[in-house]
Amino acid sequence: MYRVLIAEDDNAMRGMLEAALGRAGFEVETAVNGNELLVRLEEAQTVERPPQLIVSDICMPGLTGLDVLSRVRQRFPDLPVILITAFGDPLTHRRARALGAVDVIDKPFDLGLLCRRMQDVLGPNDASAG
Repeated sequence: MYRVLIAEDDNAMRGMLEAALGRAGFEVETAVNGNELLVRLEEAQTVERPPQLIVSDICMPGLTGLDVLSRVRQRFPDLPVILITAFGDPLTHRRARALGAVDVIDKPFDLGLLCRRMQDVLGPNDASAG
């Protein structure tokens, strides 16, 4: 089972992502903003199973998703990051890809698309078989 860390400041969206990804077979941990995500990511390095993927909103108070992506790239260069945004203009997409995002998905999006993209990045999820 793949472990995913999500940062989303909107409570309803965060809850929906957590539930949908959990049903899709992912082990999900959530953070309410970019600052909390980075703290949880550092803490996760001391446990047996750190996250294999980050999904982060771009527009959040404090550290934005682009800030998070930049810091994750510095500290964990191989950890894939998918960004989601309600404000997905071409410049934002280019900046995110230049910083190393594996994908940028515009809101509103189909949860199935997000799950498929996550599985494309990570490979088949053992928990989804069966």
